This record gives sequence, C-alpha cells and structure tokens, in this order.
Amino acid sequence: MARLFNKQAKLYLDARPTYPREWYSMLASLTTHHLLAWDAGMGNGQAALGVVERYEQVIATDVSEEQLKHAMPHPRIRYHHTPLSISEEELVTLIGRENSVDLVTVAQAVHWFDLPKFYSIVTRILRKPGGIIAVWCYKSFAVSPEFDPVMKQFYDTTLPYWKRNVQYLTDDYKELPFPFESFGLGFEGQPLELDMPKEVSFEGFLRMLRSFSAVNTAVEQGVDLLSEKVVKELETAWGGSELVRTIIYKTFMLVGKVKA
Repeated sequence: MARLFNKQAKLYLDARPTYPREWYSMLASLTTHHLLAWDAGMGNGQAALGVVERYEQVIATDVSEEQLKHAMPHPRIRYHHTPLSISEEELVTLIGRENSVDLVTVAQAVHWFDLPKFYSIVTRILRKPGGIIAVWCYKSFAVSPEFDPVMKQFYDTTLPYWKRNVQYLTDDYKELPFPFESFGLGFEGQPLELDMPKEVSFEGFLRMLRSFSAVNTAVEQGVDLLSEKVVKELETAWGGSELVRTIIYKTFMLVGKVKA
C-alpha cells in the first residue's frame, strides 16, 4: 500500500483540499484535555497542521516514507514512519502510552487500514473518559451542472482500478465499521455529511485527479485514464483552463469515544 502513495506524494501535496479550521474547533470542544493528538495516515500532514493549533503536541504517522518527506515541519508535530510490519505494542509505545491521547484523527485514510488492529490501538491509547476519535472522507465533488456529468463519466472509468478497501469510501463510510460510542456527529451506518468548499483552477483540479491511486494503478497497467481526449472533455465542461471555480467536496465524518 505504501508504494501507491510514494509515487503520488508530491501531487497529493499540491492538489488536495485543506480541511476547514472550524472542524478542528468542533472536535477540540469535545475533548476534556488538549495535550496530545494522534493523526494516523497523515499523508503530507494537512490534518496534523490543523490539529496542532488546538493541541499541545501531535504525533503524525504514515506508512509512506515519501509522503513524510513532503510534510510541513512544525515544532509541536512529531512525524513518524510506521511500516505495515510495526506491531501494536510498538505503535502504542511510539504514540505515548495507554489512556493518554485526547484526539485521534484519520483524514481520507482509514479505509486503507487494518481496522481491527487500528481500533484496538485506539481503544488502548484514547483517554477514558474525555478522548475521541474522528475519521472522515470525501469522494464526490459538486462543480456545475455542465461539469458534474462529465466528471462522473470519468470517475466511472476509474472504478476497476481502485483497491478493494476503497469500497468504504465509495459508500461514503456508511458501511465502515466504527465500534465507538456516538457524540451525535456521525456514527456507524450514518456519517455526518459536511460540505467543504475550495476555489480551484482547472490545472489544480487536474493535479488532484492525477493523485488518485486508481489513476496511478491504471498507468502501471498501461492504461491512461487521463488521456489528452479525456482532459480536453473535462476542460471544456469546466469552462476553460483559465477559469477558477468553487468546488464543493462532499465529506462524511464519524466521531466517537471508547464505549464504557
């Protein structure tokens, strides 16, 4: 899995949206303390940089060494490479200790995880009471009535190249196992739906499409999903390469605490 994201690490940094600051304020209001947070599957650290504004220290981890190279340095964020071979005990020790973490975040990544192992670690390290876990994903985009059908046509061509784990993402996390007690902000089977607006140029949007793991997997198999013809169709529907549009990313979040 790490190899998938090593190849697209720079594209990922340039193309992906920044999560709204009010999300972190909302999550921080739910934790009793604000001493330690763990951002798992950190990518290039986008979520970690938001979390650290409200917590004294953030441990940010990822299986991809290449992603870590593109992370923005911060004096209160500790970035760590956590290969798939790392044991549960090693990871608990790396993060801190049991019953010590106030917030665990996973942005656009939990569908890749070994969920039983990850949830076991979260249950051990979260502060009880007072600690929470929040996971979220985004999949679909609303741009304009002219562009959206063309984008759907392109997205449908990527479906054979997504890894099986992405089924949770395709279902907007509605089928994602989430064995935690709800705060009323999304729970197992019923995630909280949020809109995430972002102003994007066509080139920026194209970079995001090129960062899709399915697009990179297709290239490895000799298939160019973003051929010159497809790019031209997308550009025309967008309204031209010079136009900057507001995209609404449809986002789905689950928030919970360890069950008593």
